Amino acid sequence: MALAASPEVLAFRVPTESGKALLVWGLEEGAEQSLFSAFSEFGLLYSVRVHRNAAVAGPGYYALVKFYSARDASRAQRACNRQRLFQKSPLKVCICTRQKAFQQQVLALRSYKCKELANYYLGFNGWSNRIITLQNISGFDLENEELGGLPERQCLKYLCVVEVTLPHHGICTRGLGIAEAYVENGRDPLEFVMKTGNVQKLAVEKALSGAFQKILLIVLENGKVAVEYNSAQEEPIDSLTDEELRGLIQVNDLSLEQLNLEEEEEFLSDFCFDEGHLLEGRQSN
Repeated sequence: MALAASPEVLAFRVPTESGKALLVWGLEEGAEQSLFSAFSEFGLLYSVRVHRNAAVAGPGYYALVKFYSARDASRAQRACNRQRLFQKSPLKVCICTRQKAFQQQVLALRSYKCKELANYYLGFNGWSNRIITLQNISGFDLENEELGGLPERQCLKYLCVVEVTLPHHGICTRGLGIAEAYVENGRDPLEFVMKTGNVQKLAVEKALSGAFQKILLIVLENGKVAVEYNSAQEEPIDSLTDEELRGLIQVNDLSLEQLNLEEEEEFLSDFCFDEGHLLEGRQSN
């Protein structure tokens, strides 16, 4: 009797674990959209990045295809390796693993990626969100103030708290986001209004991402999904009432760097591959 596969735990973070990325080589020019469509059949993709081969490797292209689920990546590798799919020549596909000595930074997903992941596994009606508070905490710090005139630069800083609710799982989480920008010309009201709108939007996006960081998706082999609250990500804002949060106008010892949601760059040197597959691919050319 075959043993049941272990549930897979997915967090709302950039997938960096071993087994979630595929190296695809032998690609013809202009294959990126076809590649995305073909591999999306096996599960939700985080990214597809196509690169031109190095000069020593000859003409052609290769790609790094990253899944959220290692199980989906494994199924895609088995089904697509040595298949033509959308081009005349067959593709070579192997699973990438992170080098043991490589320390990958854990990065939160951007808010639109969080929405994609939640919609895929929970459904469009499986979650909701609301803004509890959006506050100007800049105090209009001034730089290079001119005597007797308006400031040349104004620092805009907004704080936002967003609540995410999963009604079918009885889970409610909150996230805090802070965003800032400088208004270079304090005499231009249009620039001030536009920068204010952009900073508010970014604060909301960071807060939404922060709320999703406290949710773990437990994906079973049969496709069913359970949800757990990630208590390791708990913050003081989780125990405050809405009224207390709306009165939260001072932020102390908060680092903007900790709330940075920059995407990571992938390099082939970060991965190692199945050498057997690589040798077979070269011999078949």
